[in-house]
Amino acid sequence: MLGRLATSLLPFVAIALAQAGGPYVDPDNGISFTGYTDPVHGVTYGYVFPPADSTGSLANEFIGEIVAPIATKWAGVAPGGAMLQNLLLVAWPNGNSIVRSARIATDYVQPTALAGPILTDLPSTKINSTHWKWVYRCQNCVTWTTSTGTGSIPVNGGGVAAWAWSSHAVDDPSDAQSTFAEHDDFGFFGQTWSNAHVSASLYNNWAAGGTGGGTTTGPTTTTTTTGPTVSATPYDYIVVGAGPGGIIAADRLSETGKSVLLLERGGPSTGETGGTYQPEWLAGTNFTKFDVPGLFETMFTDSNPFWWCKDVNSFAGCLLGGGTSINGALYWYPTETDFSTAAGWPSSWTNHQPYTDKMTARLPSTDHPSTDGKFYMNAVSNVVASLLEPQGYSNITINNNPNYKDHFLHGKRGGPVATYFQTAKARKNFTYKDYVYVQNVVRNGAQITGVQTNDTSLGPNGIIPLTSKGRVILSAGSFGTPRILFRSGIGPSDMLSLVQANADAAPNLPPSSQWINLPVGENVSDNPSVNLVFTHPSVDAYDNWSKVWSDPRPADASQYIASQSGVLAQSSTRLNFWRAYSGSDKKTRYMQGTARPGAASITTNNPYNASQIMTITVYLSTGITSRGRIGIDAALTARALQGPWLTDPVDKAVLRQALHDVTSTISSVPGLTMITPDNTTNVDDYLDNYDLSGMNSNHWVGSCTIGSVVDSNVKVMNTNNLFVIDASIIPSLPTGNPHGMLMSAAEQAVAKVLALSGGP
Repeated sequence: MLGRLATSLLPFVAIALAQAGGPYVDPDNGISFTGYTDPVHGVTYGYVFPPADSTGSLANEFIGEIVAPIATKWAGVAPGGAMLQNLLLVAWPNGNSIVRSARIATDYVQPTALAGPILTDLPSTKINSTHWKWVYRCQNCVTWTTSTGTGSIPVNGGGVAAWAWSSHAVDDPSDAQSTFAEHDDFGFFGQTWSNAHVSASLYNNWAAGGTGGGTTTGPTTTTTTTGPTVSATPYDYIVVGAGPGGIIAADRLSETGKSVLLLERGGPSTGETGGTYQPEWLAGTNFTKFDVPGLFETMFTDSNPFWWCKDVNSFAGCLLGGGTSINGALYWYPTETDFSTAAGWPSSWTNHQPYTDKMTARLPSTDHPSTDGKFYMNAVSNVVASLLEPQGYSNITINNNPNYKDHFLHGKRGGPVATYFQTAKARKNFTYKDYVYVQNVVRNGAQITGVQTNDTSLGPNGIIPLTSKGRVILSAGSFGTPRILFRSGIGPSDMLSLVQANADAAPNLPPSSQWINLPVGENVSDNPSVNLVFTHPSVDAYDNWSKVWSDPRPADASQYIASQSGVLAQSSTRLNFWRAYSGSDKKTRYMQGTARPGAASITTNNPYNASQIMTITVYLSTGITSRGRIGIDAALTARALQGPWLTDPVDKAVLRQALHDVTSTISSVPGLTMITPDNTTNVDDYLDNYDLSGMNSNHWVGSCTIGSVVDSNVKVMNTNNLFVIDASIIPSLPTGNPHGMLMSAAEQAVAKVLALSGGP
């Protein structure tokens, strides 16, 4: 399970490869800010600091501003780049005044007041008929105290600042501590904090309400290089993206002896791949966050989550292994239905078994990830089994019978980094480069001649060429691959026009006469999911997984280090179940459920024991007909333009029935209490009021659907040598989490590419 409900700014600290902040002078007050104007909503966010060598209280403050169109009902900033355990500043207009507060969030819930910061509105704060502006001095704001320690802005270095925006007013505009609904949008921008300092005299003048004296050398641009320009080496195959599709493709391509270059925009993950990010309790081992399954939940709460793609407005992994390095590792072999023509696959794809067999030979599944063969924290499994058995469920080992996914329990995990990647990198004809951001493919009409990157050490202007018969494989994911295609002149005209209007991207866009109009970004699916939260006396919520990073239970930490066994050898999910439903349109849809200790969020009016909480997440999968659209905005941030959740009322009716069924036998389990929804509402109202964007499971498929964007050989239509091998080609959701099904599809796709004539 990669998805997790989060009412938050996406946490992110990473290499800034998208929109970067730059210096500007505010014309109203003459203050030099370093900041950013979001081109979608027209909001400007700026910061300026006293000298870098300041001491005492002066070293712990800055001046900032938010300038927003009047349609902005509230806006927020997180200069530390994350929601959790970070300074959050929120402001909105109320009549002729700005109402603002400093807040903090310790979980993905409503942020509360943060003690310590002192906010002073500066004189150029104003509201008129078109805009509102909040200019403020923030004292005690460079370093702040949290429940887990301290946080800070890296004022002498670089980082990423976050922003949030809403077109919906807060609940009580007159109250600085008003509650409010989740933001409508959010984003990030790279910030060179070390360039945002001014002299003490200037800063003190502005902090006291003075104006003037600001200067700027003009906005910065996003240009990242990693060395001098050199002559480029051509490759037979360039694979873009080291997620599961890209790793499998690169491994199988390199088996043929052809020269293969695998490019990844992020860095290493596991210790075996050179990763080093680990908590103190793992010091002295070669295990990182990405090695330990029990650290899965911390992917969403870490204050330094460099693994999320900064310029994707959804959870997407930018590191070696992609989503398979950060997901819940639920790994199921595909069913016959998953590759059927009814699911949208060409008839030439329906015989998946030879390719699934190749996958399982490299990566067999297990239902006991702990090396001692034991199951741990079984209370959740036992409670949910007691809930489901009266409904006709049976308990089986899922991958022993992949096609039997109606009324059964349990699941598996696995990943390609330790298998396919290891054999590929051992070959002399295989080259791997990380921290390389591919902006677009270089093409002349239908012919691709190379890829353009941010790294000039790989070729002039960052261009890496192909050999004369070479091919490019895009494996950048359901969001990343469409963006590369848009920036390469392939996709709907509205997306290509946004690229054309972007000063950085337009020079690399082919002339409009060479644009290829394909439905890139259309037909997108994701599992709609709803969380049900319970308590039961037998359940150990495991501190809601909040301590596994900084302070795990000593016996569990020691057991994992000694033998990779115990609680931490498995991700949080403890049980999975499925059930088939027939909709009013006569189509069969599958419900999938997962259960785990703890809860991402709780909404209840009832008292409850937090040490006994557990969550059942109910999804819809195969057969759903709701679709959405992925695209880009003016900042070229990849995002969902139209959510794919419950756009068809039949899908919603089936999900409603599934929720009723799952909860129908609660009374048969002594001690089981449902607290979300609680007894002040019912399942119907709970579903009807559920935020659709909160149903995001991050199992996105279909943005480059086979049959409409790529042909049956996964070649991008109307091109000669451009291919796609990732989740974006999958025409509809598989029965379970897409991890295993995607890898089987990758095995089949790369076989078809190799069998196609005209290659190197």
